Amino acid sequence: MPDGIYDAIVVDAHLSTTNEGVTLELAILDGDHKGAVVEVASSELDDDPVFLLGIPATLVVADGRPAVTLEP
Repeated sequence: MPDGIYDAIVVDAHLSTTNEGVTLELAILDGDHKGAVVEVASSELDDDPVFLLGIPATLVVADGRPAVTLEP
């Protein structure tokens, strides 16, 4: 994804196989990339992945590095 701020929603989540944490699949909700699905791993999340489904999120990509903030 190009650098930017994207509104998204969690469409899938599962325990990461490469690190501790959760891998999220986020669907982008608006803009030029609307409908794109991106995968982001987070070692900071330790929730049961099922409880993350459908949660709105903000994806920030800066210098090619993604960061995700989930809404409470």
